Amino acid sequence: MENVKVTIDGKIVEVPKDYTVLKACREAGIKIPTLCYLKDVNQIGACRMCLVEIDNIRGLQASCVYPVYEGMNIHTNNEQIRQARKVNLELILSNHNRECTTCIRSENCELQQLSKELNIKDIEYEGEKNAPPIDDISPSIVRDNSKCILCRRCVSMCKDVQKVNAIQATDRGFKTEIGVGFNKSMNDYNCINCGQCIQACPVGALYEKRNMDQVWKALADKEKYVMVQTAPAVRTALGEEFGMPMGTRVTGKMVTALRKLGFAKVTDTNTGADLTILEEGTEFLDRVVNGTGKLPIITSCCPAWVKSCEQDYPDVLEHLSSAKSPHLMMGSILKHFYAEKAGIDMNKAFVVSVMPCIAKKFEQDRPEMEARGARDVDVTITTRELAMMIKEAGIDFVKLEDSKFDDPIGEATGAGAIFGATGGVAEAAFRTVVEKLTGHEIEQIEYHQLRGEKKIKEFSAQAGDRTLRGVIVSGIGNIKEILEEVRHGESKYDFIEIMACEGGCIMGGGQPIVNARTKEDVNVFEKRAAAIYEEDTKAELRRSHKNPFVLRLYEEFLEKPNSHVSHELLHTGYKKRDKYPDECKKQ
Repeated sequence: MENVKVTIDGKIVEVPKDYTVLKACREAGIKIPTLCYLKDVNQIGACRMCLVEIDNIRGLQASCVYPVYEGMNIHTNNEQIRQARKVNLELILSNHNRECTTCIRSENCELQQLSKELNIKDIEYEGEKNAPPIDDISPSIVRDNSKCILCRRCVSMCKDVQKVNAIQATDRGFKTEIGVGFNKSMNDYNCINCGQCIQACPVGALYEKRNMDQVWKALADKEKYVMVQTAPAVRTALGEEFGMPMGTRVTGKMVTALRKLGFAKVTDTNTGADLTILEEGTEFLDRVVNGTGKLPIITSCCPAWVKSCEQDYPDVLEHLSSAKSPHLMMGSILKHFYAEKAGIDMNKAFVVSVMPCIAKKFEQDRPEMEARGARDVDVTITTRELAMMIKEAGIDFVKLEDSKFDDPIGEATGAGAIFGATGGVAEAAFRTVVEKLTGHEIEQIEYHQLRGEKKIKEFSAQAGDRTLRGVIVSGIGNIKEILEEVRHGESKYDFIEIMACEGGCIMGGGQPIVNARTKEDVNVFEKRAAAIYEEDTKAELRRSHKNPFVLRLYEEFLEKPNSHVSHELLHTGYKKRDKYPDECKKQ
């Protein structure tokens, strides 16, 4: 790439020709404020916070969209620029619900942070404010447009990255809002509940449906036996909420905190992941060896992807594994196996899931996610909600000692842990599938070609004289071409793993929200993924089919993978779902 020389605040720097002024300034170590800018997602110059002065160019320019050129002379800090930025910020604040003390994003709000940095004390332009209603009908997501600053980061994330197109800017001028068509709730539109719009939002306009009160109520109910399970991705990010370095594994502290909150049993969703591998892996083997179902088999662990499939690709639903996701399997086992063994009335057993994903809230509420008259999971909270509960309880998380999950229901393998990163489900599955096909233990169980941030990763695995081919898709916006091949019977794969969020569950909509500026300096995926794989390498057992609790479970209760009992408790089915409400279809 050809370079150009530009002058920034009197200093000559050399940068690639395709850089914007903002990128050139930041590379030169000059801080320029932004709100609407989100690297690789949203560069539209809407907020006007990144204004700079360029010699021989009339007026101030938005640096996030202005390209550099040879000999450009840029000024980033003078009276005119500072005042323009402050005026623009005050105008944004003039139509903003500034109840910061009760806002879910207080102290982690980019607007709040920028107001402090620019020394905003009074709002000169107070006047009429929009007072839109809160959209909280969805089981997963709440939209509060009184907090919205119209940066459109959520719109770009939904439209350009996820390619769902559930939200957009509606109306014009002062009446402009971010929402869905026909003034509908996100619950009634084609939203897949992935929560990536929440991760993109710089303020408190979008957040997860909070279920903490239901958990507190259950914990206070002496008639309930409340059990909790935590997904593998939670332990890699929870520490961030308490100021710990990104990528710190806090498994032991998390277990201790959950016990202090009052849960009767603290269990590991990794155990459910091991069980999923036995069920889904056996289903896969049956399709490969006996031709009992459609190939390629497509994983069904991600509820946002499943909903997308029901809406957009209903003709490929027969390719989906019928296995429930790990937390639902674990919930079912806790209620139908563990409760009986422990002498607990199943009607009093109450299961809470801690997940990195807000789509799990939607999944938990699906009517089919129950067995023998009992819901698989009663309440789902996110990583962020668990952190809120720990803080509310006055627990000093950083100083907690480590403790272990409850045995035997807390027994899990490293294979279950890697479910949290893109490629992890496939890697865990092939550790088991290859050994089942060959009949002997393989030495190399790490499939490094399945790891990393790459959005589409092809792989193959040799099992005796049989070659199994698969593909990993990270991000719902990257699935179209692969699913079109499946649709037309042209797929070359036997196994497809799809995760709706780029990077997998460790980057889920319910994980700690990282400031947009921090994302430019730190590879969040890399840090959290390293913790996930460390959890695997430090595990005593690393193959799901070696989990002693799972083996005992089949021996005493489930009989064998894919048995009648397994299908009753651990499997489900999916069907076509309307993408838009009836009013939209008539237009």
